[in-house]
Amino acid sequence: MTVDLPDLAAMEAFGARIAAALQVGDVVALSGGLGAGKTTLARAIIAALGHQGEVPSPSFAIIETYDPPALRLPLVHADFYRLKDPQEAEELGLDDYRHGAALLAEWPEMAGGFAHEPGCLAIRLETAETGRIAIVEPGADWLGRLP
Repeated sequence: MTVDLPDLAAMEAFGARIAAALQVGDVVALSGGLGAGKTTLARAIIAALGHQGEVPSPSFAIIETYDPPALRLPLVHADFYRLKDPQEAEELGLDDYRHGAALLAEWPEMAGGFAHEPGCLAIRLETAETGRIAIVEPGADWLGRLP
């Protein structure tokens, strides 16, 4: 499935649709080149889940966590860009963070990827002449609730 994202409003609306369908245990894996819009989409999802104010990029911390009541469900926002080896995600305790939460993963390939998980919604963002496009590949758990 491909979604046209011509402007920020479209990106925010797409993020809101993802947030509405998001459940504990899900992974939203955001891939694409630098400047493709991964963090912008992640921020839109987090805002639609109820977060008020700024959403820091986890580029340096690698993992940021959010909990109710600030969000409607526990969420882990991770940016794996700086990982040198997928094993580092395990060393960071990613599995512990993920327990009982949903995961927004930027640069998922740097952590070994999540596409093999049935709860993974893989989204590749690409720049296009008309803004951006999202190429969406849902895992089995997302069928019937695609954003």
